[in-house]
Amino acid sequence: MALVVVCGQPCSGKSTAALCLAEALKESNVKQAVKIINETSFHLDRNQSYADMPAEKNLRGVLRSEVDRSVSEDNIVIVDSLNSIKGYRYELWCLARGAGIRYCVLYCDVEETHCRKWNDERRENGEANYDDKIFEDLVRRFERPISRNRWDSPLFELLPHKDGIEKSSTVIRDAVSYLTKEVDSKSRDVKILQPTIATRSTRLSEANSLYELDKATHEVVNAIVEAQGQAMGGPLNGVPLGQDLPTINISKSVGLPELRRLRRTFIKLTGQTSLSGPPPPCDAASAKRMFVDYLNRELGTA
Repeated sequence: MALVVVCGQPCSGKSTAALCLAEALKESNVKQAVKIINETSFHLDRNQSYADMPAEKNLRGVLRSEVDRSVSEDNIVIVDSLNSIKGYRYELWCLARGAGIRYCVLYCDVEETHCRKWNDERRENGEANYDDKIFEDLVRRFERPISRNRWDSPLFELLPHKDGIEKSSTVIRDAVSYLTKEVDSKSRDVKILQPTIATRSTRLSEANSLYELDKATHEVVNAIVEAQGQAMGGPLNGVPLGQDLPTINISKSVGLPELRRLRRTFIKLTGQTSLSGPPPPCDAASAKRMFVDYLNRELGTA
C-alpha cells in the first residue's frame, strides 16, 4: 500500500522516527502489515557497511532488493537507513511506482553539530555508532531531500533536536493520516503512483518468473533429497517428478550443499540468459524441466 523512505544525517534519530511511525500506524488499526527494513534486520555493521564505496553499494543493493520483494498493496514498508543519495531515493520511488502504491519521505532534519554530539554520546555509552572518519564522509556526501523533487514528495520533516521524536508528534500524525487516508475520486491530497503499462507488465512478468523458478527448483531439490534417502546412497534412475516431465538420473549420491550450489548457479545462469534472450520460465512445469535437464547434464548422466 505504501513505501516510506526515512532519511537524514547519521545519528539524526531516523531509527527512532521509523519505530514511532510504525507504532503510530499500528495503533491507527491499519489493515496492512507494517514492515521496517534496515541494516539491523540483515545483521549488518554500520561501519563495515560504509567502510568504502563497494561496501556501501552492496548495502544499498541488499536494501533495495528487500524493498522490491516487500512492496505490495498488503504492506506499508518503512526503509530505515541513511538514504542520503538522491539517485538512490529515485530508485526507491521507481519501485513504489512500479507497484502502484503511495510514497512519501520522512526527513529527520538535524544540524551536523548535534548529530556529531549524539554519535559521541552513543560511543561513550557503548551503543552502535560511526567511526569519526566514516561519520565525516557520510555528512559531507549527504544530499538533502527537496520537496519539489517527485522522489522526495510528499516530504514530512521532523526536527528531532528541537521537538524530540514522539509517535504523537504532529509530523508523525500527518504522515499516518497520509498513509492511511481512504482515496476516492474526490481525493486531491493523496497521490497513488501509477506505473506505465510497460513497467507494470515487465514487473509482473519478472516477479512471476522468479517466483516460479525459485519454487520449482526448490521442489526438485526436495524430491532428490527424499529419493536419495530411500535409495540409501545408491544411484537414482528414473525418479519421476510428474506427468510430461523428465526423470532424474543421478549415478552418485549428491549432498544437500552441492544441490543448493547447483540450484543457485542454475537460477543465476537463467537470469543472465534472459537479458539477451527469452525470459525465464513463468510456469512450474517449464522451470522443473529446465532444472532437471541442467542437473542431469552437470552430473553426467543425461
